[in-house]
Order: sequence, then C-alpha cells, then structure tokens
Amino acid sequence: MLTKVSARYVLGFDKGQHVLLDNACVVYRGDVIEFVGRGYEGPVDEERDLGDALLMPGLIDLDALTDIDHLILDSWTDPELAKGYQWSEDYFSHRRADVFTAEERQEIREYALIQLVLHGITTYMPIASEVHSAWAETFDELAGMAETSRRLGLRGYLGPAYRSGVNVVLDIGERSVMFDDERGAEGFADALRFLDHAKELDDPLVHGVLLPCRIETLGVELLKATARASEERDVLVRLHSLQGLAERQLILDRHGITPLEFLDQAGLLNERLLIPHATYTDRNPAVHGEDRGDLTRLAESGASIIHCPLTSMRYGSVLDSFNAYKEAGINIALGTDSFPPDLIRGIDAGVQLAKILAGTTGAADVAGYFDAATLGGARALRRPDLGRLEAGAQADLVAFALDDVRDGVHDDPFRTLLLNGTARQAVLSVVAGRTIMVDGKIDGVDPGYWRVKGQELFEKMRAAYSVRDARNRTSDELFPPVYARLER
Repeated sequence: MLTKVSARYVLGFDKGQHVLLDNACVVYRGDVIEFVGRGYEGPVDEERDLGDALLMPGLIDLDALTDIDHLILDSWTDPELAKGYQWSEDYFSHRRADVFTAEERQEIREYALIQLVLHGITTYMPIASEVHSAWAETFDELAGMAETSRRLGLRGYLGPAYRSGVNVVLDIGERSVMFDDERGAEGFADALRFLDHAKELDDPLVHGVLLPCRIETLGVELLKATARASEERDVLVRLHSLQGLAERQLILDRHGITPLEFLDQAGLLNERLLIPHATYTDRNPAVHGEDRGDLTRLAESGASIIHCPLTSMRYGSVLDSFNAYKEAGINIALGTDSFPPDLIRGIDAGVQLAKILAGTTGAADVAGYFDAATLGGARALRRPDLGRLEAGAQADLVAFALDDVRDGVHDDPFRTLLLNGTARQAVLSVVAGRTIMVDGKIDGVDPGYWRVKGQELFEKMRAAYSVRDARNRTSDELFPPVYARLER
C-alpha cells in the first residue's frame, strides 16, 4: 500500500544531513520510503495531511524507561537520606525478594511502552530498575515484553539486564557493592538465551542485544564473557558507566584502574559498545577538569555514548560538554532514562545547559541534539536506514503538532517546538510503515485504565523501599513531601 503524509514542515535528508522542507510530504510503500519532497502528484492508497505540524524521522531512545519511574522519589534528597534507597546488607544476605509478581512486571512494561509511543519514540533500548527485583531481569520477563512491544508496533533492541553485584549500604553506614557470582552467571545465561530467542522470532522489530547493568556491579569475568559473546555473535552491548564519582572510586579501589580503562581491559571498548551517560571522563571538573585522552580514546574505539540530559540534570550532573564530545568525533545518541520519555524536553535541557557551561548562547547546538536523537541513534545501532527521511530508508515517522495558540509564534519549527512545546504534542507515529499512534490514541489502549494501574504499581513500589532500608523507615520518612501534609 502506498501512503502519503503531508505537513507544513518536513525534515528531509540531503547530501548526508537533515534539511528542512516547507509544505512537503513523505510517501512510503510498506515499510520503505519512496519519496520525500514537494509536489508529489502520483496516485496513493491513503493520504494524511497533518497541517501545521513538524514531520520528522522517528525518535530513537537508547536508554528508554520501561519501568515505573523512581526518579520522582529519589532525585530530591541529601546523600545521607539517599542511603535508605539502596539495599541494606541484611536485605542482600537474607531477605531479597521480588516486589512485583510476574504478571505485574508485564503490566509495568506495557504501561511504559505505551508512554514511549505517546511521546514519539519509535525505536528504543530499555532501561529498568533492579532495586525492586530479587536480583535482575529474567528471560521470561523480556520475552513477555518483546511480545508486548511487537503488539504495540515499536522497534526494540532488547535483552534481560544482568549483574553479579548490587549496590548496598553496609551495616557501618558506608556504600559498597556485594557480589553473588552465581546469580551473575544465571543472568548472563538468560541474556544469551534471549539472543537466540530474538533470532528465532525473525521479527524485524525485535533485536537481541546484551544489556549488563552498571559497570561497578559486574565482575571481571562477567565483563570478559560479555565481550566475547558480543564479538562472536556480533551484537551490541550497552553498559552504564562513567556516570558517577562513586562508581569511579569503586572501580579504582577494586581494580586500580579507571572505569574507561576497565572497559578497555575487558575487551568491550569498541564499535559495538553503547555507554549511557559518560559524564565523568577526565575533562569533567570533578575528575581532572581537562581532557587527558579519554575523549580521543572513546572516539578511536568507535563506541557510542548515550546522552540523557534531562535525567542527568535532575540528579545534578551534566555532560561537559556536548560540543567537546562531538568535536572529538564521538558518536552521540540520546536517551530519556526516566519519566517522561520526552526527548524534546531532554534536548531542551541539554541545549540550555550547554549555554551555561560554555558561557555563551552560541553553544546551543539545536541541530546537533536533534541529530543525536535520530542519526546518532541510528549510527549506534548500525542502522543507516533509520533516523532519516529519504528514499530507501525505513518508514519510521513521527509528527508534532504546532497548531495550538499555546505553541506561540513560529520562527524555526525546531526552536518553536524546543522552547514552547513537549513531546506530548506527538500526533502521528509510524514504525516500519505501520501507523501505531494518531492524535494521541493507540488502538486497543485505554489511557484511563493505565493511569489508574500505573498509580497502583507505583504505590506498591514506593512502599517497598521501607523493607530494604537498613533503618526500616517508612516511605513517608524516606520520601518527605514538598510541604507537610495537614492531617484532618
């Protein structure tokens, strides 16, 4: 079937870069784009005119929240109270358990994937917290999520997260990591099993990848096994690292090298590696304050970083700086990592922080950030057919409405959307030629039901923090409200 979608603004692709077209259209047959431009007059089977909207490639979120968000709880407090959000030593040793049933975990996944669709994400790589699991993710959990993802029509790069250690608060009140290598081996076996499962599905929307947890929760042997599997099977690895001073110190204390050196020694630092955050390289003021070779090392390895500006900002961190990483030749993709999965708000946060860090408004690289959300993500996935609207590319499209008086006046549509809007203005989402969302509606999805269900799951997650806290404080003590509640 031949489909034509028109809009006032279309982000096309020409001579290796995005270009803006006014009053243009995209025409696709099946899952492949055949035409991008103005004045298409040929016959079509279906036509959709979006009017005052920005039509662009589907957004690629490589650290996409597929969970009930915990940032709303833990991004506000001082470091001492924050210790209560970790596992206690006793909980690790004697009482660890799943907070949610297997059925509830699938409900959480569906709730989160619906959010991705509603915010214009078309391709994603999942991230979820392990704090409310007995250990990490299982094969069955990801196999179930893959089916939900297929039903909704998203393109997913999936695998169960695995680890051999857990961040804990020791009885003496200090933070550390405690290990259970047997559980790490079981998780890795599940991850390899899922790679086989994804291959057997033979679905172009499901791709198996290796998703080990945070670098400080992985032993040397597990990292090396991950590197070997990645090379033998030619699959991507995403590993959260270079994201905090505590992580850096733990790696230095345990191995005598920096996290980046640890990645290299394990055999992971190559073009198959995706690193969420990567904020604490040697140029970060909290490390050395100058580049001593980390950026060159990253660039030469071919690894990609996944910048999550909104989440980093909420935890008091920032990439220093986007342009320095870009100029070094490092491929930059984007992620959301927390709720909302809104890459528009994320780009806005990154652009404004770049101005502050550089001390000049000229550091606002809007095009660079939108490139990261499209072309950078496609490059990280080794998918030159994604992240662009041109003939021969995958028919992945998303459109954001700009027709509300609250959107303000139009200058450049990207600056208008960035400064005045959010990804909640998404009015169309197409993945591989299948329309999965129109005007905020998804076939078969009742938003009222999921609003109530999401809140129920969140309340259960919030209450469970008390069980893990070394001091057994109530959830209200752990997460005090902005203002004291006046009791009746």
